[in-house]
Amino acid sequence: MTTSPRRPNVLLVTLDQFRGDCLSLLGHKVVRTPNLDALAKESVTFARHYSQAAPCSPGRASLYTGTYQMNHRVCFNGSPLDDRFDNVARLGRRLGYAPALFGYTDQGVDPRTTLSADDPRLSTYQGVLPGFDWILDLSEPYTPWLAHLRSNGHDFDDHIKALMSEPDRDESLSISTFLTDAFLSWLDGHDDNDEHGNAKKHRAAKSIGTPWFAHLSYLRPHPPYTAAGRWSRAYDPSDVDMPIAPSSERHGFHEAVMQLPDTAAPRTEAGMRKMRAQYYGMIGEVDHHLGRVVAALRERGEWDNTIIVITADHGEQLGDHGLREKVGFFEQSYHIVGMVRSPRHGVGHGRVVDAFTENVDVLPTLCELLGSTTPAQCDGRSLVPWLAGETPSEWREMATWEYDWRQLYITDARDGAALNWPNDRRLERQNLCVQRDTHAAYVQFGNGDWLAFDIASDPTWRTPITDASHVLPLAQRMLTWRSQHAERRLSGMKLEDGGVGRWPDGVRWRETR
Repeated sequence: MTTSPRRPNVLLVTLDQFRGDCLSLLGHKVVRTPNLDALAKESVTFARHYSQAAPCSPGRASLYTGTYQMNHRVCFNGSPLDDRFDNVARLGRRLGYAPALFGYTDQGVDPRTTLSADDPRLSTYQGVLPGFDWILDLSEPYTPWLAHLRSNGHDFDDHIKALMSEPDRDESLSISTFLTDAFLSWLDGHDDNDEHGNAKKHRAAKSIGTPWFAHLSYLRPHPPYTAAGRWSRAYDPSDVDMPIAPSSERHGFHEAVMQLPDTAAPRTEAGMRKMRAQYYGMIGEVDHHLGRVVAALRERGEWDNTIIVITADHGEQLGDHGLREKVGFFEQSYHIVGMVRSPRHGVGHGRVVDAFTENVDVLPTLCELLGSTTPAQCDGRSLVPWLAGETPSEWREMATWEYDWRQLYITDARDGAALNWPNDRRLERQNLCVQRDTHAAYVQFGNGDWLAFDIASDPTWRTPITDASHVLPLAQRMLTWRSQHAERRLSGMKLEDGGVGRWPDGVRWRETR
């Protein structure tokens, strides 16, 4: 009698606002990431990995659902996620896992699923992605962490003040340490019950428990730019690299966001150097904690049965082009860390892939690794061929991302100011879409404006392309991309002979069971 292979554990890690170039293994001149470098030897690193939207809610919606913003329509922090979408947590639950969340997912509730008009979820975007069990809630104001600080003699009534003071406390009290400790404690407790939920009488120190699915959603290296304890002193500001200066000829949108307090880069060199040094220190700390997680998995004997995905929701401008935070069209806000470890695909371990990969690829990848079909909603493709040492045919030739700022124009419909639908289309013009390949970048604005950059000769995005014969193919390619990624869940089915083609996910199973 043969037994089926044990289901793998799944560990999905997001490092909020982690730039894709900030890995020492990829040659960064300043940042040191020894634990991610070590993990890369047993993983596949995707050097050109991109988020599909910013800020947090839109970027995470693409990651969790495998869809572009043009389809999931989470346009800004506070934009609801349509409940009809499948997601990574629902995938895990269908396969028998109890997906556990440590941190946050920043997904607003679909108002059509609420029970009453006074539902508190209608006042926040910091909800939980459907399908997750929220083990540690670190949405703002980070209530459990603040309580932890109070119990250690640090009383704060404001979570921003608590984050701003991280350099003044020992790193053992940081929010990243707190999340990691909570996960490792949960992991130990996970072994206390068998697969039926019954308490075990004995547990070996290195026992292998019931397969688990966990999402570690770290806040750092998200601002404020204040690293914890010793990490705040890990990089001397005088030693850090300086950012890309803004072009003297700027589009009006670029000029506008350079003037906003939340997105304008520091005006002085000292301020710029301090910001970058603290950001690198925050990266150093989360790298340290990932090393702790890897060591625990090895110690527990679970390393060879754990799938690991490490990515970010979006990037960080970090002073480049006169900007900070995540905003606009430049790739620093979208180029992110991307690593996948599949213990069953050792042939790909240590590989660095230079092809363009995207966060919409994560859900299809997990589907294939876990033996599930990929939902028809998905715009991405599985990365498993890359993990298996192959080079897929007909892979995408560019990365695509979107940015939407319509929230600045949304008013309360109850005061009569936003009732002129469908004549008032201002909201639909407040967006942009970007595509970049190895040679050029094209930016299309919702109001009809456009930009193009020659990044083959100038990778800093400061050399415009104005020749119409060069711009037209880029615009046509974006139009083709949009047409090929339109909603498809019913478009592949034909109502004849009882239904032929691609049935909606799950429908045929329910009809014929």
